[in-house]
Amino acid sequence: MRIAREPAVAVVGGTGAVGEELLSLLESRAFPARSVRVFASARSAGRTLRALGRDVTVEPLAPGCFAGIDLAFFAASGAVSREWAPQAVASGAWVVDKSSAFRMDPACELVIPEANGERLDALHAPCIVAVPNCSTIIALVAVTPLHREAGVARMVVSTYQAASGAGAAAMAELERQAHDWSAGRPLDTRIFRRQYLFNLFSHDSAVGEDGQNEEERKLVDETRRIWRDPDVCVSATCVRVPVLRAHSESINLTFRTPLSEQRAREVLVAAPGLRIVDDRAGNRFPEPLEAAGRDEVLVGRIRADRSQPAGFGLSLFVSGDQIRKGAALNGIQIAERLLAR
Repeated sequence: MRIAREPAVAVVGGTGAVGEELLSLLESRAFPARSVRVFASARSAGRTLRALGRDVTVEPLAPGCFAGIDLAFFAASGAVSREWAPQAVASGAWVVDKSSAFRMDPACELVIPEANGERLDALHAPCIVAVPNCSTIIALVAVTPLHREAGVARMVVSTYQAASGAGAAAMAELERQAHDWSAGRPLDTRIFRRQYLFNLFSHDSAVGEDGQNEEERKLVDETRRIWRDPDVCVSATCVRVPVLRAHSESINLTFRTPLSEQRAREVLVAAPGLRIVDDRAGNRFPEPLEAAGRDEVLVGRIRADRSQPAGFGLSLFVSGDQIRKGAALNGIQIAERLLAR
């Protein structure tokens, strides 16, 4: 059963940061939806949003609400997705889910279109397609072309994650702290329970007994699943930095076969979804301010790792909009590929 050429679309979590970005992208990319319905929590029900040039009233989730829906984007919590995404599929809808609920479920594909979009071509009945974690997306859009070329044996990633990854409330808190600090007022710390302005700290996800936080574990597990390579070694350190929007990552690679710096540059220039920002003379490289609002992941600081045998090590630095490519856009691209089949 193919998806409809002009699907009836639902956006679950449409009042959140990712949901609002989804609605904006549906319009800016002229997504061929014949209708759009927006669902959110009961407290948001009744609000009016714009979708594809029309006013849409936000609805609460309720039994039978997905009847007649062909495609449902989920931009809500894992708990909401676990409860309602299977109901959407049972109603005949294809589901693209941004939460972590189904990323490691073997019955669901985990897809970055630039990295493993071909997995979508084998799907023939409504099902759930999972969107990876934002840090994984931003890293693998840049690294997967190099992995195809030379095989990545080991990847060491340090992330510099913006407030946008924690949602609109976290972004607002960082802005309030800037205003309050300037005015000499006490800082509002309700979201992160600490000063965020002028500070950085370990990612605010739960830390396990092994010392890894959940964000780091996602990077490891999702990379192996997307590449279908359980043997690749991934080490991640995830940190929250006082940036409003767009994550950055420092990435160090060890290859299985030699890859020169020049060939790596050629591969990256030709790869989809990337923009090279690598001006050594001007000392200009990827920055989150420049990545914010862009579809592409910015990649630069491309250089051979001299601590490894010649050709076997490479370092780079990337920045990508967490709300856009790291969430909403990746979901839209999945749907576009499903439609294009």
